[in-house]
Amino acid sequence: MQQLKGIKILVVDDEQSILQFLELGLQNEGFEVQTAQDGITAITLLKQFQPHVVILDVMMPGMDGFEVCRMLKKMENVAVIMLTARDEVDDRVKGLMLGADDYMVKPFSFEELLARIYARVRNQFPNLFGEVVIGPFQIDDRRKEIRFENRVLDLSPTEYELLKFLVLNHGLVLSKTTILEKVWGYDFGGEENIVEVYIRSLRDKLNDKEHQLIRTLRGSGYLVDL
Repeated sequence: MQQLKGIKILVVDDEQSILQFLELGLQNEGFEVQTAQDGITAITLLKQFQPHVVILDVMMPGMDGFEVCRMLKKMENVAVIMLTARDEVDDRVKGLMLGADDYMVKPFSFEELLARIYARVRNQFPNLFGEVVIGPFQIDDRRKEIRFENRVLDLSPTEYELLKFLVLNHGLVLSKTTILEKVWGYDFGGEENIVEVYIRSLRDKLNDKEHQLIRTLRGSGYLVDL
């Protein structure tokens, strides 16, 4: 997995063991890390530290994660990954409606958290990197160009955004709903089948006849397998 130097991460959780575990693990990956055990400290650190990503626990005493998320999104351009000990649909919906960019349920895999951090950073701060190389793909966001195995792909603007989203989130299962929201926008009023049409076109351009690169997981969505 590619290391992204200079990326700042703020971890907010009232459990000291979680803070220590994530701080050490993320520092070992090359990130700059600061921690907070409550919402007030997190808001203060946001101004001083100016993180790119905030990993934010939902259940905290005093100011809970939802309120912190709402304030973070008003103040700064920052990616928020929310953590919760409960797999409650209402919690996920509430967090996402407040501006959270992703959601994970405890206990979670550290490798999956890393994948989600990388995906959020690449999506939200592409100018930090210029060209991103992931497996056989080279994504140049400034030129809106994607190379596959050193071949420039002939992509429409929507195909470019879709393939970029899929590749940047490689290893994660992406539902049609998620793809529509992130690529077409929350106000898209068309049919979900539009995703299948564009996936078919991308597979043709990638010569992915066996669906080995862009996999379909029936009932779940799509997965770029690198």
